[in-house]
Amino acid sequence: MGLLRQVAAAFLTAVLFCGIGVFFVGFATVVSAAELAESLAPCLACHGETGTSTTQEIPSLGGQPADYLLVQLFILRNGQRVAAPMNDLVKNFSDEDLQNFAAAFAKLPAPAAAPAPDSARMERAAALIAKHKCGFCHNPDFTGHDQIPRLARQREDYLVKAMRGYKSGTRSGYDPAMSEVLGPVSDAEILDLAYGLAHQ
Repeated sequence: MGLLRQVAAAFLTAVLFCGIGVFFVGFATVVSAAELAESLAPCLACHGETGTSTTQEIPSLGGQPADYLLVQLFILRNGQRVAAPMNDLVKNFSDEDLQNFAAAFAKLPAPAAAPAPDSARMERAAALIAKHKCGFCHNPDFTGHDQIPRLARQREDYLVKAMRGYKSGTRSGYDPAMSEVLGPVSDAEILDLAYGLAHQ
């Protein structure tokens, strides 16, 4: 499937699930494995060589849906989302670069299971997840799909940062859904949600 059809299909699915819409066009080019590895090196330094980040507040990208990564790179390149130093790193990327990077990260393994969690916090998180219907868009197992990100086993501190950003309106993107969902959620509840999702 060509990139245009691939992304259009993902966008339609996301619109049907969560009202998300954004526009991207481009076509893939073939690059050598060596060229791609060299280009990815700066990214892996922060996001983890295996796709699992060990850097504070930097997300793990392994196991994320390729379409989600593609859209995030696109809005970072175009300045619709501001997240230093990513905007500078991708500002000169071609559409082909965006697709190749997204595909490469999506192929990395998802983060491994975390140690046994605190059962009381997991219960609170489960109640909040059910209340806010997180699994409706992110899948019941929180693995994500199409343009919807994987939340399962994501870095806990990154999830806290992202949710606080959506709640305060300081994290912009291509859809207001998360800001609306997190508006009434307290900071204590954000901490429990992040804990629960990070330990799925």
